[in-house]
Parts: sequence; structure tokens; C-alpha cells
Amino acid sequence: MADAVHIPDEAETRARWGGFHWSDENQRKANEILSRYPKGREQSASIPFLDLAQRQVGAETNTQGWLPVPVIEFVARAIGVPYMRVYEVATFYTMFNLAPVGRFHVQVCGTTPCLLRGSDDVLAACKNRGLVKGGTTPDGVFTLSEVECLGACANAPMVQINDDNYEDLDYDRMLGVLDALANGERPEPGSTIGRRASCPEGGPTSLKEMVDANHDYRGEW
Repeated sequence: MADAVHIPDEAETRARWGGFHWSDENQRKANEILSRYPKGREQSASIPFLDLAQRQVGAETNTQGWLPVPVIEFVARAIGVPYMRVYEVATFYTMFNLAPVGRFHVQVCGTTPCLLRGSDDVLAACKNRGLVKGGTTPDGVFTLSEVECLGACANAPMVQINDDNYEDLDYDRMLGVLDALANGERPEPGSTIGRRASCPEGGPTSLKEMVDANHDYRGEW
């Protein structure tokens, strides 16, 4: 279900990102990250460095961020490993974007639990607001992708938008999330029907006496 991405022309990319280096704040963060690993194990910093680099690109472009090839090359030099060792990490994890995305990267789970619970309605809501799978809206606000399981199956259907999950969605609630983001608001992440974590919808259905008995002192734990 992964959608093909359009990677910009290499000459254009190198002209824009060939001089990439850490900001002062991110240099401090990078030093702290690297200090976690023993000498000779700097490759272990690949994931946190790629994440930090993607966030810096995002901050500079007012988007969720992506990883141009020169930026991946910079990360490889920063940890002293061949470029390919870092590139293979960047291409394995879908948390890393290999092409530009919008301010909000809407990743709709289309795996079986979400499909059975209405992910098609979630995608229909996205289409209603002009989002197209694999593309970015003309205003640069949204990029839409359909992805594999995001691990919130009990609260299906769900989407991940940048760092936040929105769960228990339907057509109207998805429209509400998109409209709020477009208007500069930040909808409350998590369940959109008010359930706590993955508790049963509507409250407990079994062992209710135990739940009631524990209620008075649960907050003291």
C-alpha cells in the first residue's frame, strides 16, 4: 500500500541542502545523543540523528520534514560510517520521509483492523478535503499516505499525523481533525470519542465490582 514518492531533481536538492549542518541547538542535542554510545558504536546513533535532521529540515521549511540525500550524507559523516549504512536505515523506517511533505503528514492505517472499522471512510474524508494519496495539497498543508499497521488496533480506525495519533475515527470526526489543523488548531490527540487509552468503549463490561472498589485509591498509586 506504500505510495510512490516524487524525489526532487538531484541538482536542485544539492543546491538547497548541500551545505546542511546542525543548528546550534541541534549540535548540542547531537553531542548529547552521541555521548550515549560507546566509542566505536556511533552507528547506533543513526535513527536519532536522522530524526533530528528531519526535524531540522521541517523547521526550516515549515513542514513535517524530510531527508534529502545531502542531509543523509551529512548524518553519515557525523557518525563516521559509509553513506549506505545510514541510507538503508532511512529507507527501512516509514517514520523517515525521502521526499518533501506538507506541514501535516496524514498517515492513514489501511491494515485489516482499521479497514474493518472504517478506514475507507477516513480516506473518503481526506479526499473530501482535497487530499490525494501520495500527494501534497497545493497549499502545502497536507500530505496523505496510506500505511501499514500503526499499532492502535483496539481503537481503529486511526491515523498518525506528524507525532500524534487520532483514533476511533469516522468520516465526520476525521473531517473535524483536518479542519482544525487547517485552521491552526491542535486537536487533542488520542481517542476522538473520549475513551481513555484502549479502555472498552462505553466503560468496563466485566469485573465492574473490582473497578469500582479500586476507584477510590487508584489515584494514590
